[in-house]
Amino acid sequence: MNIHEYQAKALLRDYGAPVSDGRVVLRAEEAKTAAGGLDGPLWVVKAQIHAGGRGKGSFKETDAGEMGGVRLAKSVEEAADEARKMLGRTLVTHQTGPAGKQVNRIYIEDGSGISRELYLALLIDRSTSRVSFVCSTEGGMDIEEVAASTPEKILSFPVDPATGYQAFHGRRIAFMLGLEGGQVKQCVKLMGILYKLFIDKDMDMLEINPLIVTDGGDLKCLDAKVGFDGNAIYRHPDIAALRDESEEDPKELEASKFDLNYIALDGEIGCMVNGAGLAMATMDIIKLYGAEPANFLDVGGGATKEKVTEAFKIITSDPNVKGILVNIFGGIMRCDIIADGVIAAVKEVGLEVPLVVRLEGTNVEKGKEIIANSGLNVIAADNLSDGAEKIVKAVKG
Repeated sequence: MNIHEYQAKALLRDYGAPVSDGRVVLRAEEAKTAAGGLDGPLWVVKAQIHAGGRGKGSFKETDAGEMGGVRLAKSVEEAADEARKMLGRTLVTHQTGPAGKQVNRIYIEDGSGISRELYLALLIDRSTSRVSFVCSTEGGMDIEEVAASTPEKILSFPVDPATGYQAFHGRRIAFMLGLEGGQVKQCVKLMGILYKLFIDKDMDMLEINPLIVTDGGDLKCLDAKVGFDGNAIYRHPDIAALRDESEEDPKELEASKFDLNYIALDGEIGCMVNGAGLAMATMDIIKLYGAEPANFLDVGGGATKEKVTEAFKIITSDPNVKGILVNIFGGIMRCDIIADGVIAAVKEVGLEVPLVVRLEGTNVEKGKEIIANSGLNVIAADNLSDGAEKIVKAVKG
């Protein structure tokens, strides 16, 4: 689960991390009051969407101009005007894709004098199963280019969970970033704050880009991007309350209501599978045969007929889907339950694209019999390779 920048900064502030004072704006008429509540003399107006690259992004609507989603203003009136220009419009960045995201919230905050821009992140390192610090002297909007062209400028190291964060971790980061004097002490303290916040709230990402050195020589978190472990949200009702469903893919949101593991992708072949490993193998073999999967969808080992029906509805609601591959290995999940669910869903929502079904395992013959006697135009597959080949052929025509 992701949250907006202003929500992330509120968490940072609660834990004692240095951030600028700011106000969130939901309606254009609130913008002037929000900006007037800040000291100035420089205001920063930021579009709030769940995507990076806002500063280099552009709005689809021509009357909003080609300026990005982060703008500077030198007066309360100018800040309010910039906020009004962005609200309700669609911002396109390298992370949103060409569809972009509609800006429904604006964050106006005090401007900061910047001496240096640095990069800092805490991430889950899957290879070590530990929390890792990542930092670089090259902070700002071009950090992706730095990672690609000069990776030696990025320092990354894991923290042993047996000891947790220690002062030497902070000093190592400070030396890497070229901090001096009192800045080292500030860095040691700030890294401890961020690590505690990361652990306390079950985060899987905390990115500060940029972490700045102000004109006065102090460290400040100028931006913040935060992601949480969705499996741990039940432990944090305060974090769950920050969820902005308007930022989520409607299909993924609907899937979560039925406890389906669904992730939308950019391909043309919808997949319904039971088991995460089998789902990944299914996507791989679709690519092997020359097509792209439209989704990852694991209905789980204990799926019901109703759950399968909803899964099928979600797949068919994607206008990019040109064909569907159902791949079920019945261990805990019975093949006849899957067959009943598929038939019920097809009868309810219709079938306008090719459908290939591969069943194997518990009650497989009963499942195949249900499909065969349904009267539906369903293509049967003997194995995974056969299923992938048939659906790709059907889609490609």
